[in-house]
Amino acid sequence: MNIRKFESCDQHAVIKLWEACDLTVPWNDPIKDIERKTDFNSELFLVGELNNTIIASVMGGYDGHRGWINYLAVSPEYQGSGYGRKIMQAVELLIKDKGCPKINLQVRESNKNIINFYKAIGYGEDEVIGLGKRLIQDD
Repeated sequence: MNIRKFESCDQHAVIKLWEACDLTVPWNDPIKDIERKTDFNSELFLVGELNNTIIASVMGGYDGHRGWINYLAVSPEYQGSGYGRKIMQAVELLIKDKGCPKINLQVRESNKNIINFYKAIGYGEDEVIGLGKRLIQDD
């Protein structure tokens, strides 16, 4: 798998990937999420290609205190093949190179497979409660 920075021409393929991985939800417009990401730390938005087809994506972030991971996706037919681990290693290295000491991520409690994946690559449960407040509605 070739890992590279997201390009605007990848948008349609990335959204289809997210939909195939059940990452899209009605309250988050994926087009707006991509636009927001490409305006901030766009170098941390990666895609993975195999045979000129996007099969993986990850959005990384760093706010000067903590790193964040969003939209990790691997096409269902390639899950379990090591591509998720590979794209995570790539984004972790980019975030670490910015001086980030720790990466946080949030996973829906119902998504047991991805929780197990993250645990297998070294992530552990922090004793915190995730809270959020929507400032802009993505109708």
